[in-house]
Amino acid sequence: MENNREQWSSKASFILAAAGSAVGLGNIWKFPYIAGENGGAAFLFIYLICILLIGLPILNIEILLGRATKKNPVGAFKTLTNNPFWKYVGALGVLASFTILSFYSVVGGWSLAYTYEALIGTFNTPAFNTPLTAGDFFNLKNSNPLWVLGYHTLFLSIVVLILLSGVRAGLEKASKFLMPILLFILLILVVQGLILPDANKGVSFLFQPDWSKINGQTILLALGHAFFTLSLGMGAMMTYGSYLSDNDDIVNASYLVAFLDTVIAILAGVAIFTVVFSSGYDPTAGPGLVFHVLPPLLSDLTGGYFFAFLFFLLLSIAAITSGISILEVSVAYLVDEKQYSRKKAVLIMASMVYLVAIPCALSFNLLSDFTFSFQDKAFTFFDIADYLASNILLPFGGFFLAVFAGYVWGIDEVVRNLLIGESNSIYFGNTVFENKKFKSFFNFTVKYICPVLIFLVFLYSIGWI
Repeated sequence: MENNREQWSSKASFILAAAGSAVGLGNIWKFPYIAGENGGAAFLFIYLICILLIGLPILNIEILLGRATKKNPVGAFKTLTNNPFWKYVGALGVLASFTILSFYSVVGGWSLAYTYEALIGTFNTPAFNTPLTAGDFFNLKNSNPLWVLGYHTLFLSIVVLILLSGVRAGLEKASKFLMPILLFILLILVVQGLILPDANKGVSFLFQPDWSKINGQTILLALGHAFFTLSLGMGAMMTYGSYLSDNDDIVNASYLVAFLDTVIAILAGVAIFTVVFSSGYDPTAGPGLVFHVLPPLLSDLTGGYFFAFLFFLLLSIAAITSGISILEVSVAYLVDEKQYSRKKAVLIMASMVYLVAIPCALSFNLLSDFTFSFQDKAFTFFDIADYLASNILLPFGGFFLAVFAGYVWGIDEVVRNLLIGESNSIYFGNTVFENKKFKSFFNFTVKYICPVLIFLVFLYSIGWI
């Protein structure tokens, strides 16, 4: 296939970029919270099984579709089948990434804002000493439309500047620079947390298995998070895979991406809950844990100014690495399908995301009373974008990926393509697919297990089970 498409300079560059895509805001606060609330190590055990059953097969398939076609989600399906239905499945991924970024950019803006507030010492003032006052501060800031829009603008501008530079000079350099910093900061916070008084309680909260909390809904929650945490179903991994050469090994890369994503989530849990338990606060604060509870707790520590700044810098880096992969999906679509230049594609898509994100940003102030009723809940524009992407578009995307691989492209063709590329692992890698038993297991998983479980996640996420 003649293709002048840019490529990653190495497999390591792809792994760092893909891990950066997978590691987002959800890893820093959502995974630790839901793990602690749902049985700790028991939930973690189930989550890891879900990664193996759903996450890795779909991750392999999504990256493979990109590498095999050198196209975005729409172009990939068009290349492999003449059935126009699948072109619209690819469009679901582009739409999902666009929708996600419209609210993710607002949250990314919060992370940047709190990094600045930590830098100027806001969290070390006497008035900022309890989660209640921290929550009031967060609400006060969000009540100012210019504050929310300003940081949303800053966040999206950073993402745009990175993408304008291209794959190697933009995505790759940013990932090579930001991911090691993220890991370094996280390790500092983990070590700092482990030396605090009662740190063992925080570790036990995350790792002590409580099987009594495991039920059907907990398993579906683990399934859903295993699927979403790897950025599956939105076309990001397919787009990143399209920048691989045919010699790059997908299987080992998938293992490493899933491993890094899971390890970072676990380390974030250790860093957060050692601080929370050491301070004697409620560890079940959920989404409010990051912006309401942690600022005053971090500022109370010895060297609190430094650790508060590091934590929110960590949060911002996670948001940026995910943001660039999310926007790259729709950029690649315009470059591949409409033959736009990268600069034109980035500016057009970023402008569209920026405009669509404005109602999401105003959901916390000017448009806070403008809500839609659904399932006996009042949804703001921000809530609608989140619900549509997380509960509908992503599960649909993952479901159809499994169906396409199992029944349209065919497992034999999937495995044949997975065998293309170099494998340097004596434990994992492409050689496993040469084993007939493993190939049969992979076939059964992709054709039956993945579609059924992902569909159950969809039903659970929309409240039907």
